[in-house]
Amino acid sequence: MDQGKTYVSVDDEGVRRVAGTRISLDSVVIGFQQGHSPEEIQRNFPALSLEQVYGTIAFYLAHRDEVEGYLRQQREGWDSARAESERTLNPAVERLRKLRQDKAGTGR
Repeated sequence: MDQGKTYVSVDDEGVRRVAGTRISLDSVVIGFQQGHSPEEIQRNFPALSLEQVYGTIAFYLAHRDEVEGYLRQQREGWDSARAESERTLNPAVERLRKLRQDKAGTGR
């Protein structure tokens, strides 16, 4: 690996991504944490080169505390968005749920 290469970048929304791609740092790191080899991760994300996967993992290992904090913030943000979404259901979703309940109640 070229020591001068950057393997992780931050986009305009503050999301960390594999540099030059739309693939999130989260995707690679979580795969690595789940025990996937770099080759498996690369197969799951064919837009990445094996070098990019290894570089991203090396970044994670060199900045573990920082990345773990970032991943925690990401999870909290997703959890908050999910909870808000559940509190304020889209009217179309509510209608679909009601239709499903009505259909189940009539035995069809």
